[in-house]
Amino acid sequence: MAERLNGYRILILETREEAQFSKLLAEQGADVVQCPMFTIQDAPDPAPIEAWIRRAIDRPLDDLVLMTGEGLRRIMKLARARGLDGAFVAALAGSRKFTRGPKPGKALREIGLEAQQTTEKPTTEGVIEMLGKLDLKGRRLGLQLYPDKDHGALIGALAAQGAEIDAVLPYAYDSKAADANIVTAIDDMAAGRIDSVALTNLGQVRRLIEAAKAHGSEAKLRAGFDRTLIASVGPAVSGELAAHGLRTDVSPADEAYFMRPLISAMAAALAKKLPRQGT
Repeated sequence: MAERLNGYRILILETREEAQFSKLLAEQGADVVQCPMFTIQDAPDPAPIEAWIRRAIDRPLDDLVLMTGEGLRRIMKLARARGLDGAFVAALAGSRKFTRGPKPGKALREIGLEAQQTTEKPTTEGVIEMLGKLDLKGRRLGLQLYPDKDHGALIGALAAQGAEIDAVLPYAYDSKAADANIVTAIDDMAAGRIDSVALTNLGQVRRLIEAAKAHGSEAKLRAGFDRTLIASVGPAVSGELAAHGLRTDVSPADEAYFMRPLISAMAAALAKKLPRQGT
């Protein structure tokens, strides 16, 4: 990249995809400040997950679709606790296995299995596109879901292809437990300790606003945004910022709405706008 981020403190709001983003920023020399936006917990009621595991053993799935690596690991955690892990892995060995991006594939390899196919795009749309090319009529399809997402489009698309869908939601998010992290991040921005905040999905904007209101920090959040470079990955995030009366300072050029172009745009903007910390 033409400009590096040495000396700049970049705040990222952690969700499922942010580990890679943090790595890319650190590679460019940034001092990355990570703010977890939720904690992950086991599903409050393990009975439906255990029942799903037992069905997969008793009537092995034709196909398994994994949306997250976390999901499979939580399923395996419960399977081990119930003494079902060996039978479960053996049952999955004969299923076609599909993953949304590389992370679920890594979780599969941890239990000695391989995905037959991985999406080119690690999105729900990518899963729909990948599976849309297959004949699913009459096939028993296990679908591992994740929280805080409307999966109606995916389930509808699979049902329209004739699949017999058996879905499982093996974990939950606890956003309240992470509010303290968000309040600290707001304080850091308001105090000028953050050079740029990088926003990669609109849910991050909503969570910031929500947590700020809940803790009486809304004015402080807006003051923090006033003195911090706001980087948005694309139109959806920028639109959400605008809906709350907030601006976007920088976004990727040429409609390249991805992490690397966002980092390049941030580096160029920071070099023009701000001295590096300590200079």
